Amino acid sequence: MRLNIIVSVVLLAVLASCGGNKSGQATEEVPADSLQNDSLRNDSLLAEDYPMPKAADELFDDFVYNFVVNHKLQMERIHFPLLCQRDGKTQKLTKKEWKPEHFFMRQGYYTLLFDNEKHMEIVKDTSVNHAIVEKIHFDTQQIDQYVFDRKRGAWMLTLLRTIPITRNINASFLTFYHQFASDKAFQEKSLASTVKFVGPDPDDDFNMMEGIITPDTWEAFAPELPKKMIYNIIYGKPIREGDSKVFVLRGIANGLEVEMTFKRKNGDWKLTKLTT
Repeated sequence: MRLNIIVSVVLLAVLASCGGNKSGQATEEVPADSLQNDSLRNDSLLAEDYPMPKAADELFDDFVYNFVVNHKLQMERIHFPLLCQRDGKTQKLTKKEWKPEHFFMRQGYYTLLFDNEKHMEIVKDTSVNHAIVEKIHFDTQQIDQYVFDRKRGAWMLTLLRTIPITRNINASFLTFYHQFASDKAFQEKSLASTVKFVGPDPDDDFNMMEGIITPDTWEAFAPELPKKMIYNIIYGKPIREGDSKVFVLRGIANGLEVEMTFKRKNGDWKLTKLTT
């Protein structure tokens, strides 16, 4: 099941309380402390009335949804004391020190990075036993990595580490993306000579239309992109950064869907395809 499909009344209720982006465009991230404690407790109590199905451990996407909305389950699926690595130092976090983690649920959308369109199918691979949820902070140039392993059929959070963006496998693209999202002039310079466009046909709800975007028409198509912080999920073992990337921005229960394909040539990343 893909992350944008909500399969239970529990998740729908939680999403409603978290205030998803109803405008169809991405918004800037909400600070972690902006949710009131009462709201978090209510969400948690509601979710705990609906135990996670055993089948949810088959796919990481299914598990992580339950992990973020069910506080009781979250505490059961963390290997305490949790190893935390930062600046070359390691410490252990106890249950009492852990604060509930809700990842992208509070902002109404999430982002993902894939090497190519074929690689996107990995989210449906039930053989994946290792995953990393990345919280990428452009303001501090740091990445919080939540490392999960499936042990004896059950996903567990086994490690929390913080690394600089420069040490990430996608360092080159992330540096490029931040400037691309923040600087409109740089965006135009980072377009291929022609950008393929695929989007819904305004005259037929059941079909898609294709076309070409040129630099002079880019402003009419340019999506609003998060600038301060994005998420990524690495499914399976991380692999070396290649010369292509698919950046996905997907709404939670609001219909937002943007896919942007980038290619690197002679060291420069260029946007080659936009799908909405």
